[in-house]
Amino acid sequence: MTEREQEILALLRQDPMIPQQTLANRLGISRSALASHVSSLIRQGVVMGRGYVLREGPYALVIGGANMDICGQSRGALGMGDSNPGAVRTSPGGVGRNIAENLARLGTDTRLLTAVGNDQHGHRLLEASQQAGVDVRQVLVLDGQATSCYLSLHDDSGEMRCAVNDMAIIDELTPARLAPLGGFLGAAGLWVLDTNLASHTLDWLFERQGEHCIFVDTVSVAKVEKIRPWLHRIHTLKPNRSEAERLCGFAIAGPETWPMAAAWFHRAGVARLFLSLGDQGIFYSDGERQGHLPVLGSPVVNVTGAGDAFMAGLAHAWWQGLDMSETTRFALGCAAFTANCSDTVSPGLSKAAVERMLEEYPC
Repeated sequence: MTEREQEILALLRQDPMIPQQTLANRLGISRSALASHVSSLIRQGVVMGRGYVLREGPYALVIGGANMDICGQSRGALGMGDSNPGAVRTSPGGVGRNIAENLARLGTDTRLLTAVGNDQHGHRLLEASQQAGVDVRQVLVLDGQATSCYLSLHDDSGEMRCAVNDMAIIDELTPARLAPLGGFLGAAGLWVLDTNLASHTLDWLFERQGEHCIFVDTVSVAKVEKIRPWLHRIHTLKPNRSEAERLCGFAIAGPETWPMAAAWFHRAGVARLFLSLGDQGIFYSDGERQGHLPVLGSPVVNVTGAGDAFMAGLAHAWWQGLDMSETTRFALGCAAFTANCSDTVSPGLSKAAVERMLEEYPC
């Protein structure tokens, strides 16, 4: 599927009955050019006839946090305890929401389940997600609750130095509110969870896993303990070094310790481990195949969101049936493409764009 076809599909998911001329105008192309792209989508079986009826099939369901990111970056060295000249910007964020948007931009049919307030930030999060092609119809919009916000401070190199999050609303995503959505949960082909969810909500989801593959983003050292009882239910886990150390209980230092860590997680029941080693890259293992890939040598503008793009890359590659090495390489490309953008999620992300980056900066 081309980048233009992905754009068309995202708009059709928002409004399957949109007039063809209106669709062409929104894309800035001629009606005849649009007809050619739609014909291609029909041949691929994605669009099925009149009214732009979209093919229904298993979809990726992301359940986790959504928040407005408020990012400040200093022009020079960041001085703590003082005012720093720099730039401040806001953008849609949240681990779960970011993963969902990245997945949709890569061409995966993606649904998001989260909670937002009935306020300006919440409306903006829903609009941005929907415009990227994410199905947000099951998102809880709650009156009297404030949408989550994430405030981060970065130095002049783009590295995040500290952050504050206000994510109380995610605790409103309770088992009682999820229970009526059993059919929606069951129809998904993949669940991607983040540990921003409350412990009792994660427990409820794992208990009802069934045949679903579950991917987990660990989010932080403080929150990773929530999944300890459920490691045996996790198909794909993406911790960084500190998060992995918190779970396995020993230091992960030089390359000789990476297979040791993987062996511990596999004994605990994790099927696939992707261990993030910062600037040392990724160590991957599925119990049979192991390897290490370095980060791409592309420019870094803002690392916030790179990990979310990596997780989306893992999920998309799983849908595509890629092997462990190819999966890791593709996910690294997603992360590098995102880190080369000031936004938390790059609006230019697509499978084709990532493949071009991998050609320019091979692992």
